[in-house]
Amino acid sequence: MLKLLKKAGIQAVEQTAPVAIFLGIVKSVNPLVINVEQRLDIPAEFLFLTDQVRDYKTKVSFDNPDIKNIVKPYDMQDIPGTNYKITFQDAAINEITIYNGLKVGEQVVLLRVQGGQKFIVLNRVVKA
Repeated sequence: MLKLLKKAGIQAVEQTAPVAIFLGIVKSVNPLVINVEQRLDIPAEFLFLTDQVRDYKTKVSFDNPDIKNIVKPYDMQDIPGTNYKITFQDAAINEITIYNGLKVGEQVVLLRVQGGQKFIVLNRVVKA
């Protein structure tokens, strides 16, 4: 009876914790599989990836606020000692790809979502 009460108490404490933290090693990337504690292989369908561990596209602007609204008219002659700059009327926005995808052998930190079926891969970790 005492063992049963202890077990019930431990389970109650575990259920109040919304997440658990694990370290894993990337076993393969295509398909993605992460090994946790050398005993559990977690496939991609149970993983949520943050931008820190995946390739993604984003937009960036190359507009420099230091030169905004300082325009040299095309008909103006250069005057020695002046520092005219030409700017665009619209910000130059371009799409770029950030290559953060995981590689085999990298160590990652994972959060287990309450219930234990899904894991969030937060970031890579390295030894100090």
